[in-house]
Amino acid sequence: MEITQTLIKEKTEQAVKILREAGLDCWITFTRESEICGDPSLVFLAPGHVTWHSAFIISAGGQKRAIVGLYDKKAIEDTGAYDAVDGYVTGIKEPLQKFLQELNPQKIAINYSRTSEICDGLTHGLYLTLHDFLQETGLENRLVPAERVVSALRERKSPVEIEAIKRAITITEEIFDLVRGFIAPGRSEKEIAGFMLDELRKRGLPTAWGQSTCPAVFTGPDTAQAHYSPTDRKAEPGHILNMDFGVKVDGYCSDMQRTFYLLQPGESQAPPEVRKGFETIVMAIEEARKAMKPGVQGVQIDAVARKIITGAGYQEFPHALGHQVGRFAHDGTALLGPAWEKYADKPFHPLEPGMVFTLEPRLTVPGRGVVTIEEMVVVTESGAEFLSHPQKELLLIG
Repeated sequence: MEITQTLIKEKTEQAVKILREAGLDCWITFTRESEICGDPSLVFLAPGHVTWHSAFIISAGGQKRAIVGLYDKKAIEDTGAYDAVDGYVTGIKEPLQKFLQELNPQKIAINYSRTSEICDGLTHGLYLTLHDFLQETGLENRLVPAERVVSALRERKSPVEIEAIKRAITITEEIFDLVRGFIAPGRSEKEIAGFMLDELRKRGLPTAWGQSTCPAVFTGPDTAQAHYSPTDRKAEPGHILNMDFGVKVDGYCSDMQRTFYLLQPGESQAPPEVRKGFETIVMAIEEARKAMKPGVQGVQIDAVARKIITGAGYQEFPHALGHQVGRFAHDGTALLGPAWEKYADKPFHPLEPGMVFTLEPRLTVPGRGVVTIEEMVVVTESGAEFLSHPQKELLLIG
């Protein structure tokens, strides 16, 4: 509870500053039965789920008000983050209308977005309900999307959030170190994944995403490459083996990848084509990190890594260079990606201090498998720093 209360206080105070930056008068998160279809921002506003129609209102003037069903009131009051928490019995309309008329905001940011899933928690039905409430008070034409507020709130990690992510990374790296001693010719992808999950269970922690693909393990050529469950395929000498894995600690995730090579009889190091592929990935990650700084667009960072990969004679990787990480393994609006339709305007959002990204280029070595590393970095005031300990050497098995 202490971490949750600290987080809510940090993020609601942060929201006030962001509203002032954005020239918005207030931000309303309107939700209901949040365990079924809750808003992605609710975790920053309340210590748990809410049942009835609920409105969390933060103004640029610093006022913070929650209007919730009576039985949800006490838990929200206990956070100490709100000036007042109203607990209604019969319905939210009257107290919500009354407070907004007193506040009289000219621009009301609400929780929807066309392009960013983290900002789009308002269902169509709730939008119509809220619009009807505001229409009765003449405020309905003041509604604007809250994407600028919600994106910045999720993306600018607070000290509590950064520390939780660091703890998740530490445990992920521990398990990567342990599994290195377990990988051997004849071990299947399922067995390797099972070893890692056993280690996680010993620590009483969940995976960062669904266990069907966390960890994802791929050995040798002609695999699914990503987003696929471990199979009965066995690791063999001469295979490149890579894995994608993350854990969740205090509600925050890690998301990392490591690449191994299984030595063949007589080998003391990987063959030249494997070493070249690995060194190319290491270079792409480091040069992309060096290019990261506040104000630079994600599309520019993606281009740095993509050019190194293709310049070394490999096909370009068929995905973005990196995504943000936070409450989820894929989190945040800004993206280090190319200008492709599926990414909408995300690659054109400028980087800001506090954003946590992955850097994860990949390439294929024919007949051997996929080389990929996924590191985690945080954007600082002047550049970007590794949060993970970057893999600089190919992990040899044999």
